[in-house]
Amino acid sequence: MTAFARAGGEGEWGTATWELRSVNHRFLEISLRLPEELRPLEPEVRGRLTAALHRGKVDATLRFAPAAGRRPIELDAAACEQLHQALREVEGLLTNPAPISALEFLQWPGVIRGQELPLDELRADLLQILDRALAELVASRQREGAHLAGLIRSRCEALLEQVERLRARMPEILQGLRQRLVERLSGLETEIDPQRLEQELVLLVQKMDIAEELDRLEGHVKEVLRVLEQKGAIGRRLDFLMQELNREANTIGSKSAHADTSAASVEMKVLIEQMREQVQNIE
Repeated sequence: MTAFARAGGEGEWGTATWELRSVNHRFLEISLRLPEELRPLEPEVRGRLTAALHRGKVDATLRFAPAAGRRPIELDAAACEQLHQALREVEGLLTNPAPISALEFLQWPGVIRGQELPLDELRADLLQILDRALAELVASRQREGAHLAGLIRSRCEALLEQVERLRARMPEILQGLRQRLVERLSGLETEIDPQRLEQELVLLVQKMDIAEELDRLEGHVKEVLRVLEQKGAIGRRLDFLMQELNREANTIGSKSAHADTSAASVEMKVLIEQMREQVQNIE
């Protein structure tokens, strides 16, 4: 589900800001961006995200700035000498190499050595800020979920209307089918056994009958409405129900022997596809 949340805080250690973004995804996929010195927090951060979220592609970024003077800059003399030696060797292999500025030199990993962050002091504060951002993200996803649930309910109601309309028309449709077949056969110049004809007509009408498919379709729709009232992760359950709904609608279309049945099948599949697209956004 698409959502964004940000939370920040500060202390003697400096300032920190968590940014959380989530987009639609069939499963839960978490991508973390942490400062290198705060990498040991990754297992706890993942644990909190996994406990609160069940679906979606989630990007979590921590922006951290230590307090001024908290980490005085120190140069690693050995690393500087090694880098300087490597630069001289490269310059000897190139023609008119571009000069390296002091700032570029300092940006090389390992040249600047700072004091290690007091991770034990930071852990509780950083995770508390994460919890605030996570609560905001969950609330945003819940608001979107409530909106999507309303859209799905409206499609379910339209689907049930199609079922009832088709169910009411089926006796007339089957009778019309039977009558047309009798009229066509009566025009043949071949003598037909009336008893055998009746048996074949019964079998054909049974093949065209979609009462069972309509009953199952109605049952699946009611299950969708029931699942929408549940708490917790329901997206995968709804995924499965969309597959079952689509299967019944396809069967109704394959059995169609009348324009009304074909039109209803197409409309059902449109409604089911609209629901399926929205279900992908539900946790």
